[in-house]
Amino acid sequence: MYTNALIHETSPYLLQHAHNPVNWYPWGSEALDKAKKENKMLLISVGYAACHWCHVMEHESYEDTAVANIMNKNFVCIKVDREERPDVDQVYMNAAYLINGNGGWPLNALAMPDGKPFFAGTYFPKANWIQLLEYFSNLYRTDRAKMQEQADHLAKGIRDIENVPLNESNVSFDIKTLNEMFDGFSKKIDMVKGGTVGAMKFPMPATWEYLLQYHYLSGNNDALKAVETTLDNMANGGIYDQVGGGFSRYATDASWHAPHFEKMLYDNGQLISLYSHAFQLTGNPLYKRIVFETIGFIKRELTSPEGGFYSSLDADSEGKEGKFYVWTKDEIQKILGKDAALFDDYFGITDRGNWESGENIPDINMGERDLEKKYNLTHDALLQKIDSLKMLVFEKRKERVHPGTDDKILTSWNALMAKGLIDAFRVFGDTGFLASAQKNIDFLLKNISAKNGGIYRNYKNGEATIPAFLDDYAFLINVLISYYQVSFDESYLQKANNLTRYVEDHFFDKASEMFFYTDDQYSDLIARKMEISDNVIPSSNSEMAKNLLLLSIYFENSKYEDQSTQMIKNVIDDIQKTPGYYSNWAQTMALQIPPPYEVAIVGNDWQQKLSELQKNYLPNTVYLGGDKEGDLPLLESKLMKGKTMIYVCENKTCQRPVEDVMEALKQIKAR
Repeated sequence: MYTNALIHETSPYLLQHAHNPVNWYPWGSEALDKAKKENKMLLISVGYAACHWCHVMEHESYEDTAVANIMNKNFVCIKVDREERPDVDQVYMNAAYLINGNGGWPLNALAMPDGKPFFAGTYFPKANWIQLLEYFSNLYRTDRAKMQEQADHLAKGIRDIENVPLNESNVSFDIKTLNEMFDGFSKKIDMVKGGTVGAMKFPMPATWEYLLQYHYLSGNNDALKAVETTLDNMANGGIYDQVGGGFSRYATDASWHAPHFEKMLYDNGQLISLYSHAFQLTGNPLYKRIVFETIGFIKRELTSPEGGFYSSLDADSEGKEGKFYVWTKDEIQKILGKDAALFDDYFGITDRGNWESGENIPDINMGERDLEKKYNLTHDALLQKIDSLKMLVFEKRKERVHPGTDDKILTSWNALMAKGLIDAFRVFGDTGFLASAQKNIDFLLKNISAKNGGIYRNYKNGEATIPAFLDDYAFLINVLISYYQVSFDESYLQKANNLTRYVEDHFFDKASEMFFYTDDQYSDLIARKMEISDNVIPSSNSEMAKNLLLLSIYFENSKYEDQSTQMIKNVIDDIQKTPGYYSNWAQTMALQIPPPYEVAIVGNDWQQKLSELQKNYLPNTVYLGGDKEGDLPLLESKLMKGKTMIYVCENKTCQRPVEDVMEALKQIKAR
């Protein structure tokens, strides 16, 4: 059996390739120095453990000794886990976009020995891959100068992408700005199936979070309808694991039916937050069920014994995508007997199959309506019956070969999941959710903290090895602020502030007043990039803009507030023109229309009053307090002996303190 240098890595994705005949190296000085020393081209192949087409290309090409020989002879071959090294992925993905106008994974980039790419693409069938490698190997021997010229030109293009200029003009925005943004964006929303018009459909939680916030501020019911339509169709569709809970990464069709079956931690963490907030506004029991089932899935399948959260579940099992999740009608019949007909009708299970060759993805949207009448059941009795049948199918599914788990622990994704748990606790009051969040945050602070005041991105087998990127800091800071707002433990807020100072020192770009993605102590790539637009995960710059605004309130830090405002000014045109790709920016902008309420609760009974308040959807409200005044400026002189008082403040001016939660809510809602 072949063994290459990846055998010493901890990433499950890299370890999958440790026995390929390709002489893979991990990204690092050993491979880069070797390329320069031997004057060899670099072949940089980027993927991730749950990626279906990454597996296909491995089986077709990287496990083939003839292909491996061509790769080894002409290139220094580097394998990259994009989830561990998004900085590397970002640079070479930009190359793919500049060359082809699109990208994706697996990403395969060819570069000069100095790391500058001259070619990049995605999946290649074996014959095409061999042809490509031989073409560039020959060109490198015969016309190296031409390739270097192309690489220099491409490197400049990569450096110029998302180069944000400082906006020094006067900018103002108000509720009218948000209304105009919605008028434009609403034309792209699928008001029948939810999501944006067309296929493929990604959940994009930050988009719908923003529209909930916009509805709250404007009263625009079309915005709420867009969110409800999306959440209903996703919850009832095949993208949601109807048997075991949790969402897949995206749907390949316009109806949320056929998922790309991998399940990612970051999607599920954000969707728990989103469905919790939607429940606050609507009281829809479907949303509560989705939150509890999804948290159940995370607890069961993506939680480490120490309280960390694993990254993902693979799309494939037994070499076939989706095999773990799909059913034939006969299989359901054998499990459920006389009750199979009800299950089939409810989830759209047919002889022909609703997916591929007799196989079915359980999907409520594909099922029949009016089953209460057909089976003479009340609505509640139907749901109870379906729950019991689902449990039987779930137990049978446990006997199948389980999809692989990518069990590395990433700081940014863990923070998103912990935030989801905190939001669910706020809404539903389940103390188990809060305990899991606290355990996770404490686990991170213990295991990913670096001696220089910074943090690491990854943790596995007792090791944290990769210095953190901006998203790791941004989401960890945000969840520390969120945890303070339910615990009133100031040590977490102070930690958020300390990490923000570290980010200011090591990521800040004075020219644009934005933040680079990489720490200035660990930036060894051909370009130092920024992450600006929001995608399936909000961008690290938009999250930092939000954090700076929140921390400016807690610490009365006007510099933070000015910085946050400047960052929004820098991208204001993009926010207004394409809010779908700047939705987390839009949330931060909306936090200033009008400025957030500061709700201080001080006294022994703070927990109960806070709990009552936080059951309400109040997106433009920050909370602080405790049984003592603590060290925050806003809490000074607010303790009244023997009483628990609620102070609703705005712009550092407080209304009359009240003891009753309903009175406080009237003050919050009476702008």
